[in-house]
Amino acid sequence: MAYITLKRNNFFNNLDIIAKHTKSVDKIALVLKDNAYGHGLYEIALMAQEYGISKVVVRTDAEAQLLKDMFAYILVLADTPKKPSETIRYTINDIQSIASFAKGSRVELKVDTGMHRNGISMSELQGAFAAIDKAGLHLEAVFTHHRSADELSSEWFWQNENFKQIKERSKELSKKFGFSELRFHSANSAALFRTHNFSEDMARVGIGAYGCLELPEALGVQGLQPVLSLYAQKVSSRTLHEGECVGYGATFESVKKMQVSNYDFGYADGFLRVCSNNYVTPKGKELIGRISMDNSSFVSEDEELLIFDNACEVAKSAATISYEVLTALKPHLQRVVV
Repeated sequence: MAYITLKRNNFFNNLDIIAKHTKSVDKIALVLKDNAYGHGLYEIALMAQEYGISKVVVRTDAEAQLLKDMFAYILVLADTPKKPSETIRYTINDIQSIASFAKGSRVELKVDTGMHRNGISMSELQGAFAAIDKAGLHLEAVFTHHRSADELSSEWFWQNENFKQIKERSKELSKKFGFSELRFHSANSAALFRTHNFSEDMARVGIGAYGCLELPEALGVQGLQPVLSLYAQKVSSRTLHEGECVGYGATFESVKKMQVSNYDFGYADGFLRVCSNNYVTPKGKELIGRISMDNSSFVSEDEELLIFDNACEVAKSAATISYEVLTALKPHLQRVVV
């Protein structure tokens, strides 16, 4: 069966680079949402714990519950608490949702500083503090998210200015409502590497830790290495003669005699179908014909085929981003730490 390998040395190398920018391992909040960007929630969590990571970020309460005994701090981005927790914090994404949070829950308030996706508006800040106090919640942090930190534009700068205003006002409101000292964070992977003197309480780092961060050359960071590699096993081989076609729709027609093999990896496993007839493996094996649900054909006779060891390269063929390539990989694929 097709399987995934996760390179521990590459992962630790990336965390070393990140820790240099945050100035402390304790300021790294590793993003493990969506099965750790397709890498495997449990496998990456174990390696993160081994490295010394104490903070993680997930999408759902279900993910948080799986990790609650492994990390001292867990931030849930998109779920509401059923009951309070000592280690799990929950994001307030909308002022109307505050009343639905279990009393006594630890919460972090997300503020929309320009992305216009999740988070309360800047004008709702005082109202949100009042609602949090009334609901009996423990507010611990205020944060935001950058919409264009990975692009050369002015948006990065004015969002930072907006968040500076939010931080100052939040400190005032925290004293007014009797909350404890707040934490503040805004940096994702791209934002962290754009910051020359990082001073926030933590950075929410995802794609950078997995070694597939893509930035304009002027913003780039050197030394990050992809963690995930994907391999497939040969199912069958055949000699293809001139004029013969491969796969559904006969979209590939051979112009010469060639050896072709079929491998046990298809779109049901996460291989994006748009790559059909448009991808070459790191070792030069050409993908031919349409990707099927459970099969893909290559000009190869190898018993085992390295499909990719850098999701960024597959993303180019699919005209997408590494995030989509990685998160498409299904949980049923075996993941092996090497």
